[in-house]
Amino acid sequence: MSETNDVNDAIKHFPRLRARTLRFGCGAPRSAQTVGDGSRALFLRSDGPEDLVTALWLSWFDESGEHHETKLADPRELLGATADSEDVPAEEKARRERAREGGTGIVGYSSDDDGNRIVFTINGRLFLTDIDWNDETGAPEPHTRELAGEWLDEDPAMYTPVLNPRIAPDGEHVLYTTGSYLMLVDIGGELGDRITAVYGVSVEDEDGNPAENTWKIGLAEFVAGEEMDRYDGFWWAPDSQHVLFESFDTADEPTWYISDPADPEKRADGRRYPRALTRNADVYLTVITLAFDENDRYAGITGNADVDWDREAYEYVAAVHWRRGHDPLVLVQNRRQTRDQVLEVAVTADGAALGATRVLEEHANDQWIDLIHGTPAYTPDGRLVCPLNDMAADTNRLTVDGRPFTPAGWNVRAVLDVTDDDVLAVVQRAPEIATEVPRAWAGSDAASDAESLFGGHDARSFDVVSIDYNGTITPVTTDPGQWTASRGERGIVVSGRDMRFARAQMRHILGEQSATISSTAAEPGFAPNVTFTRLGEHQLYTAIIAPSPSSPYAHSDKLPVLMKPYGGPGFQQVVASQSFYWEGQWWADQGFLVVTADGRGTTGRGPSWDREIFEDMKDVTLADQIEAVNALPEAVSRLNADGRRPGVPMPDLDKVCMIGWSYGGFLSALAVLDAPNVFKAACAGAPPTDWTLYDTHYTERYLGLDPDVYRRNGIVQDAPGLVRPLMLIHGFADDNVTIAHSLRLSQALMASGRPHTFLPLTGITHMTNDETVAENLLTLQRDFLRDALA
Repeated sequence: MSETNDVNDAIKHFPRLRARTLRFGCGAPRSAQTVGDGSRALFLRSDGPEDLVTALWLSWFDESGEHHETKLADPRELLGATADSEDVPAEEKARRERAREGGTGIVGYSSDDDGNRIVFTINGRLFLTDIDWNDETGAPEPHTRELAGEWLDEDPAMYTPVLNPRIAPDGEHVLYTTGSYLMLVDIGGELGDRITAVYGVSVEDEDGNPAENTWKIGLAEFVAGEEMDRYDGFWWAPDSQHVLFESFDTADEPTWYISDPADPEKRADGRRYPRALTRNADVYLTVITLAFDENDRYAGITGNADVDWDREAYEYVAAVHWRRGHDPLVLVQNRRQTRDQVLEVAVTADGAALGATRVLEEHANDQWIDLIHGTPAYTPDGRLVCPLNDMAADTNRLTVDGRPFTPAGWNVRAVLDVTDDDVLAVVQRAPEIATEVPRAWAGSDAASDAESLFGGHDARSFDVVSIDYNGTITPVTTDPGQWTASRGERGIVVSGRDMRFARAQMRHILGEQSATISSTAAEPGFAPNVTFTRLGEHQLYTAIIAPSPSSPYAHSDKLPVLMKPYGGPGFQQVVASQSFYWEGQWWADQGFLVVTADGRGTTGRGPSWDREIFEDMKDVTLADQIEAVNALPEAVSRLNADGRRPGVPMPDLDKVCMIGWSYGGFLSALAVLDAPNVFKAACAGAPPTDWTLYDTHYTERYLGLDPDVYRRNGIVQDAPGLVRPLMLIHGFADDNVTIAHSLRLSQALMASGRPHTFLPLTGITHMTNDETVAENLLTLQRDFLRDALA
């Protein structure tokens, strides 16, 4: 078979292959965490390119410097055939939906400080892996067994579900939550495993009978997982003697019901949802001191106190960090997210009452304060590292004891490690401000042809760097890409994707030694034909995807334009990673010039750019997509004039359409409703059409608390203006953007006599991993747009 046929065949089979491989993630190493001094690292990986069942692995170097990979725990060896038939508690399914986790088997783990004991769940059962080290060979000898299985079987109503297990730093005990109780597991020994309920929440009616329990303990509330990327609801102290935990009451939140109309015998699933402009869950923090007997068995609670802070003024618990040698830090935010406080909670402090707090820093911003993962944090010697939306420098920076130390123009996206000498961080450079680049990057993206192919060290690249407290930047990653890292004292694991390679990459580095952790992940079989450029007055970062050289459309003089944005706040799609453009390439080979433009409000270009959409998401984000369309002809002519790449077909501005999912779905529907002179058709997937139906923390950050702002930014009221073909797509099981959004728009369109197409997806959530649905969704949208533009 010729190379041309190979590519065309790969394009044809792409939708199903992407679904079967979990977006080409099966078989790729992920979720790396260095343990000990960093010479070892835990990670997850399934056994093949279409294997969903993920196992636990160890990357390690022997004394001679040779690198090894050892499988520590295999779900199929532990559970047999049942490992392939996922059966997890509803609460765990909800957590995975919040984390966008599509795998099965071992999808998360918790390690002790030494990295020799690891706990995890499979199908709701609790397991422990112990690693012994062979004195002669120096190799690890893992032993995995189920923890406290007899207890779970004897009284499942009491001891299950097993949610979010975390092993103590000293490796002697495990804590998990059932949602109603915090459970402590004494690990083995001569006395065997034992589970004890150490704390619980329950509700009784006036007669003392159990009533509806709207309380949860040890879990993160909905908005924490969905919008703050905080998935934990309890935290061990580094000394393994204390625990800080969350409890929350959802009684004041509205109850929403998710149903399956295709199965009328199935009851609707009711749950509390923090709808914008309504009440949030009532969140509490409690700290307890644990006692253990001479056999290191749990013996009771000797200290117990609620954490004291102004909960009315600061109702969000945004982050918790507890470093060895220090009391825990808690970041709390007010409802509007315009003010926050960094609190230190008294646990071991001399002279302070247990649970008392002191305010270490306060921050404010007129629009909102960004959350930066990994902050606030103490350095080992006790200095405080916090994020700063520095509006004067137009940079998201870090401070140490209140002093900004990261340079202007280097936007910090995440903090990965904090030492006394430096901070390891993910950054995005703003070249208009930070004009100088580190020597390691000099020349890497200087040539415009290379930059247009692979991206540059700018908003398109998530670079891992070390920044010392004088502001000196030392790159850890070299090529532009989407990178992250886990660092120990001696070693580091760097992982991510770039434009040069299809597969996700992971490297374990120990001094001068370096090893690539192997991957069996599938590849799509084609490289996206992407050209990066900047468009319009706002110099929008843009990716233009043209048909493959082997496509019958490759030599077309002119093609219809398919705008494919996300376009909303808190995310971006023009990233130096191949995986962002594979679906776009499928569309290009169906006969479209595909364009993704990141407008104002998308991340990576500094706090002023982010805040351009404040209280005006609708008009600003649509205006930027129109700006990109109007700038296309000149940009494509300029790209073709330099002669360094095969010609890009000219855009046919009489045939412009848009597709998108989530905010991109909102933008797609908006495009044909409010700019029909520019956009001739659209497919809108899971669009939030009425912002009062979305959650508090996300929506109120950008739209505030004025109902008039919500009405102005919604699109249901625009229904009478529809004159272009519109397809709505929505999953009935979507608990993030509920199908009510699309139903309300469809109802308004029907009431206005406006024809439209609606594809309701039974059993589909906000993620569409079903193989048949994934393929048919693309082909149905393609055919709809072809007919609309004909």
